[in-house]
Amino acid sequence: MSFSSYTRDDFATSPLMFYYEVTQSCDLVCKHCRASAQACSHPEELNTSQSLALLDQIASFPRKPNLVLTGGDPLKRADIFDLIRHAVASGLQVALTPSATPLATKDALRSAQEAGVRRLGISLDGVDAQTHDAFRGWEGSFDRTIQMMLDARELGLSVQVNTTITRRNLKQIDDLATLLSTLGIAMWSVFFLIPVGRGIDEERISPEQYEEVFERLWLQAGRQPYGVKTTEAPHYRRFVLQRKGDPLAAPSVGQQSARSRTHRAPLGVRDGNGIMFVGHTGEIFPAGFLPLECGRFPQDSVVEAYQTHPTFLALRDANQFSGDCGVCEYRFICGGSRSRAFAVSGDPLAAEPDCTYQPQQVPAIDLEAM
Repeated sequence: MSFSSYTRDDFATSPLMFYYEVTQSCDLVCKHCRASAQACSHPEELNTSQSLALLDQIASFPRKPNLVLTGGDPLKRADIFDLIRHAVASGLQVALTPSATPLATKDALRSAQEAGVRRLGISLDGVDAQTHDAFRGWEGSFDRTIQMMLDARELGLSVQVNTTITRRNLKQIDDLATLLSTLGIAMWSVFFLIPVGRGIDEERISPEQYEEVFERLWLQAGRQPYGVKTTEAPHYRRFVLQRKGDPLAAPSVGQQSARSRTHRAPLGVRDGNGIMFVGHTGEIFPAGFLPLECGRFPQDSVVEAYQTHPTFLALRDANQFSGDCGVCEYRFICGGSRSRAFAVSGDPLAAEPDCTYQPQQVPAIDLEAM
């Protein structure tokens, strides 16, 4: 995906990342599923013509977002390759997040590539089948996941691996990093649990354990041939800056570090600020993990919602945050997970509940200097 042309000046008018949940249908029963996905699609799921109209509207932002077609399992939609082709023809760069089920064959991945998909997002939540399959609710998911990555490598498809950190796999960080180094991936995105959907029943790690995971990720980012980033843990940027590192690149010097910077989102991207999500029945949200409805497509415009809805406007103003996040010198660079703040406190502007850092009561760090 291309991030290099997107700047902080674009935050107010265009999201960098647009997530469209094309269906909630999925054959897995993942323990942390945001969508609480079901075996069958919802009867009010956006149909093909509505989905095509949505794609046209997404492409009309002043700066075209990177589009992620997600679910559920997007391969459960019979028209998924038509949607991909239409999005690409509209000038959008498209990523796909297929579930590791028998639908994710090499032929299916090849069809996605031929339709124009630029990157696959594949989830791996354990270093072994015992851990991963228990998390995913399907025996055989681990083997299918590894095979998908091998198939993608043979096809020349870029892969981002998504790993959700919970107490189940907390001690597997280094082993996962090593395993991924053998699979030719481009990026490892480490998700930190938001207690929504089925994730309410899953135990998230403690704030102190975040710092331990950050330390492991920081070390692995300097060792591995792929990029490392976090999702729903923007305070990792603070951690990196405290170590005088560059949050937009790996801590090592040389070619990999320079290449990583071109594949990283600008500092300050977070729920509602450079990010937007539309659900399978058209609900407009600031993020997939932040279920604050800001309209509904096709009745409402996704462009107008992003640019003018009060919820989006508030989420983009870090000076409106309360508690430690409202006075932290890293608030414009980090800003905390707005989804986790809402899930825990009911207030999307509240302080990040899983951060141990105590603000120093000094002026905010200048983003322009980054």
